[in-house]
Amino acid sequence: MGIDPGTLLMGYGLIAIHEKKISMVAMGTLRLSSKKDAYERLRLIHKKVEELIIEYKPHDFAIEAPFFGKNVQSMLKLGRAQGVAIATAMHASIPVTEYSPKKIKQSITGNGNADKDQVWKMLQQLLHVKDEITHYDASDALAVAVCHHFQSNALGVSSGKKLNGWEAFINKNPGRLRK
Repeated sequence: MGIDPGTLLMGYGLIAIHEKKISMVAMGTLRLSSKKDAYERLRLIHKKVEELIIEYKPHDFAIEAPFFGKNVQSMLKLGRAQGVAIATAMHASIPVTEYSPKKIKQSITGNGNADKDQVWKMLQQLLHVKDEITHYDASDALAVAVCHHFQSNALGVSSGKKLNGWEAFINKNPGRLRK
């Protein structure tokens, strides 16, 4: 499960892996009214993430890290939205991983400076999706989920399994040890 956090528009994307093939399960957005109280919006983020977890039962939770902008107030609000989503996943005992926007773009397109349309077009090819995108927040969240899959499997780690330190990695991957 991938999340693109936001206080007015939160994107979510879920993928499934079957026999090393990735497919899209769900993608969408949660639109939050700017007229609602900030704490009410955080409650709605929690509720939506919880509903997604109950419905889809994801093994992993990946979220886009906020990039540092000039507006400190925006960063604080975004950090709260991200924190609520992370706490919801942790409460459900789902491992959480955070990725920078540059890392996500690099993982999907090979270019850390790719624009949102390039990322979406690559996702369409990777996942065989014909849909047109209505909000890039949804495709960004889908990109977070795919990035997490690629990053988890780059080290020979199966999705859903977390390793704690080098010793656990070597025990799981003895063939990767060079003497």
